[in-house]
Amino acid sequence: MKTLLLKRLQLLPLFNIKSGTIKKMNFFAYLFQDWSANRQNFKAQLVLFLFRLVQFFNRYTITKIIFFPYFMLYRFWVEWSWGIELPRKLTIGKGLSLYHGQALVVNKSTVIGENCVLRNSTTIGHKKLADGSFSKSPVIGNNVDIGANVCIIGGITIGDNVIIGAGSVVIKDIPANSIAVGNPARILARS
Repeated sequence: MKTLLLKRLQLLPLFNIKSGTIKKMNFFAYLFQDWSANRQNFKAQLVLFLFRLVQFFNRYTITKIIFFPYFMLYRFWVEWSWGIELPRKLTIGKGLSLYHGQALVVNKSTVIGENCVLRNSTTIGHKKLADGSFSKSPVIGNNVDIGANVCIIGGITIGDNVIIGAGSVVIKDIPANSIAVGNPARILARS
């Protein structure tokens, strides 16, 4: 339980977990935490900087009111103009890398770990169940590489160090240290 809580805290803004202790992160380090993962991609650097800023402003009611115009600008510019839907309530670890971010849709309830890679035309979110309700959103571990045109839906868990091939449709859990390909995704042995 304690490790789950620490893992969850690590993904919250301005907190960095090192060897079980909670350390507050520098504001600028928080804003630029994805910068090095996107070295040759200024668009991804800008999108993730704007995302971290909107996530920071979303923490308190007073900052939501004061920075409401920024929320609208973020929504218009990043989500509508560039087609990259990273909602302000989304939980993402540091070091996220975006390759060709167009048509990227991530549900606000999704949890993405550290050092993950997302490519174009990827959809990550919940699914509508037979009774009309919605399932939970996916929980994605650390160091997960998600290919182009991948669809990850439902309340599933993707382990650490997973590679998901282009065009895969993931509807079941994927264990750590594995490769998933196909529609529906099947697990391949990792060499």
